[in-house]
Amino acid sequence: MFQRRKFKLKLPRRTLVLGERTLVMGVLNVTPDSFSDGGLYLDQSAAVARALDIERAGADILDVGGESTRPGSHGISSEEELRRILPVLEKLRGRLKIPVSVDTSKADVAEAAAAAGAEILNDVTALRRDPRLAEIARRRKLPLILMHMRGDPRTMQKLPFAPDVWRDVANGLRRAVAAARRAGLPKSQLILDPGIGFGKSYAQNYELLARLPELARLGFPLLLGTSRKSFIGRVLEQVLAVSPVPEASRLWGTAATVAASVLGGAHIVRVHDVAEMVQVVRVADAIAAPDGVPSQTRPAKKSA
Repeated sequence: MFQRRKFKLKLPRRTLVLGERTLVMGVLNVTPDSFSDGGLYLDQSAAVARALDIERAGADILDVGGESTRPGSHGISSEEELRRILPVLEKLRGRLKIPVSVDTSKADVAEAAAAAGAEILNDVTALRRDPRLAEIARRRKLPLILMHMRGDPRTMQKLPFAPDVWRDVANGLRRAVAAARRAGLPKSQLILDPGIGFGKSYAQNYELLARLPELARLGFPLLLGTSRKSFIGRVLEQVLAVSPVPEASRLWGTAATVAASVLGGAHIVRVHDVAEMVQVVRVADAIAAPDGVPSQTRPAKKSA
């Protein structure tokens, strides 16, 4: 079975060890139009309460986003994005024990979020939209997540899909790493995300999951975000006899993809259903590294 590498990720106020166990990143979308939970946490009080719930459910990282990147979305201004997330970040400061990641592709949003306490930047465009974001990460000494996307949210499911998805993803991520390194970011501060669902056919998403160990050979920690996505629903349509399968009915399919991500070498999984996926990753971790199973859960050894 594939054995993932261990990394140390330096944040402004702590160090995260990646690879000893899978870390769970809980999603908090402070948007009216995200594909799965848009509108649920647009109210500041609801967003703060949800963030605290995510921590209590066992998340290791909170990922806050103020701009939807669902297929067909057109984006918003920096001012609107900041209006949504900054009050939430400020109200959470000092109340959360886990680090906060901010899902943004804009340098000015990243700068303000870092000033409000964010410790990780998550860029779904991998510096293609705003290369200055790498400079913010370098100056603020923040880790940067680089995600592969073919096209942009408005066009990504309309463009022709890559004839070789693994090569397209690997080459795109290599270019993103090169851009980050030119900006002065150390290799040790970068995390790669193959961008499941972002400009890939439904079959290509499964191919990427199956070939995840090959992506690990690039030499960086891996983050996977499969939670509730439509490629899971496509497989479940015949089982549930409904099309499209609602996001709320994709929990167990998500669990399967999260387990596959862990067994393929993911260091972090990004999920909506935190409590359930914490259980999934703990069991998947035990399968991947049985010697690391807590002693009280190991089968007793038989005497000779």
